Amino acid sequence: QVQLVESGGGLVQAGGSLRLSCAASGSGFSILLMGWYRQAPGKQRELVATITSADNTNYADSVKGRFTISRDGVKNTVYLQMNSLKPEDTAVYYCNVGRFYSGGYYYSKDYWGQGTQVTVSS
Repeated sequence: QVQLVESGGGLVQAGGSLRLSCAASGSGFSILLMGWYRQAPGKQRELVATITSADNTNYADSVKGRFTISRDGVKNTVYLQMNSLKPEDTAVYYCNVGRFYSGGYYYSKDYWGQGTQVTVSS
């Protein structure tokens, strides 16, 4: 069982920065894929960025050049540095584990954090 706890959301003016953190807890697993998704009011949840255990990253076009995803493999923690924030970045941001290794098997199964609100004022 993987449990995710996010932190770092808040209110910021356009052009500002925020850093989100997500710590995964549990035992007996190695995380292979973690990421951040977001959901704005009235919209579907969308991918923001992902990172693999080999530090391969993937970004939504809307955040490329502004957001940076990183991880600490020892702490099972993933970060999202968000710069040059825009009002359209306002959403609830969710941490995700999408693939992990446990007990000799690979699993593709989604675990989600509780979400953290990011609000960007104009």
